[in-house]
Amino acid sequence: MPTGRTYDVVLFGATGFTGELTAEYLARHAPAATRWALAGRSHAKLSAVRARLAVIDPALAELDLLTADAADPASLRAVAESARVVITTVGPYVHYGDALVGACAEAGTDYVDLSGEPEFVDRTYLRHHATAVASGARLVHCCGFDSIPYDLGVYFTVKQLPEGVPLKVEGFVRANATFSGGTLHSAVTAFARVRTGVKLAAQRRRAEDRAAGRAEDRPTARRVRGLPGLPRHERRVGAWALPAPTIDPQIVLRSARALDGYGPDFAYGHYLAVRTLPVAVGLAGGAGALLALAQVPPARNWLLGRKQPGEGPSAEKRAKSWFKVVFLGEGGGRRVVTSVSGGDPGYGETSKMLAESALCLAFDDLPATAGQVTTATAMGDALTERLIAAGIKFSVHKG
Repeated sequence: MPTGRTYDVVLFGATGFTGELTAEYLARHAPAATRWALAGRSHAKLSAVRARLAVIDPALAELDLLTADAADPASLRAVAESARVVITTVGPYVHYGDALVGACAEAGTDYVDLSGEPEFVDRTYLRHHATAVASGARLVHCCGFDSIPYDLGVYFTVKQLPEGVPLKVEGFVRANATFSGGTLHSAVTAFARVRTGVKLAAQRRRAEDRAAGRAEDRPTARRVRGLPGLPRHERRVGAWALPAPTIDPQIVLRSARALDGYGPDFAYGHYLAVRTLPVAVGLAGGAGALLALAQVPPARNWLLGRKQPGEGPSAEKRAKSWFKVVFLGEGGGRRVVTSVSGGDPGYGETSKMLAESALCLAFDDLPATAGQVTTATAMGDALTERLIAAGIKFSVHKG
């Protein structure tokens, strides 16, 4: 962790919908001695956010404001060099995120985001992982609903199972939530760039294979794999299970490759759980239609026009939202059922997860890691304990 920095945490994108929620969480929950600042393009908008934070804590009327733009590399370098940890909520990350990751990697500054974009994560690995390893920076993507409940949920589940034996875990997610304009834009952008994403994923696999051949401490005898997903009715969770082709299983499997505690042979399956077959069919059809529409520029523009970045659900809607992920784990003759659950997944809990991830990197005693790492690899027990204290439930049920 770099010393001699002006700030413990800088929040970039503080004027956006999720950015402001993250700022409010820090205002209420960051330790009093935390040195933090807001960053964004518009000083006037940052000032307005600061004024709202000062209602929560009058001392924040003097919170520092840093003007920075995703299109201005010099301003991003200044932000990275001033901070121990940088949080960014500025997406779609594939368009606006790379330069900040690079600045943090070069400066040795820890970095967290809430990206759920596989192409962006693979691209930053290829471009910036080696630099971050050399500088000591920890680049931790997917620190929101993508993918903390699954990454730390599987980490928590594995700890309930015997050590040193083959393990199998399946995760089933339910959620009731409304999504923002920023989430829509990120999703449509990712669907529109599927071919590019596939190519980058292949490049990453080749790069990781080369690294594995050079690294003596990388496990080579262990097997880590994703389970082939087929729609089915899963009696143990009382729902139809649809394979969920999100970034979440990729993150889980990267944690499993990095951590010997996942055993000599680890398998993970990731599913969306829905109560009835008609809803399952409708969701599958809707996802296919969205993927197809995103390939056609006029249709894609129409989709992007449905909501603008910065728009999001009201506080009343967020208060009624919830999520629950149930994990079925087995290995060594033992079966366990665990769950991770909380409130509004896309915004209330995501801003909490993002902020606590940054505070964890800034202040907690953590394993020595560097480069692009996952939440389980970089923060594991410490972040799990933080989230439990913050109200997210990690539970063990009767098998």
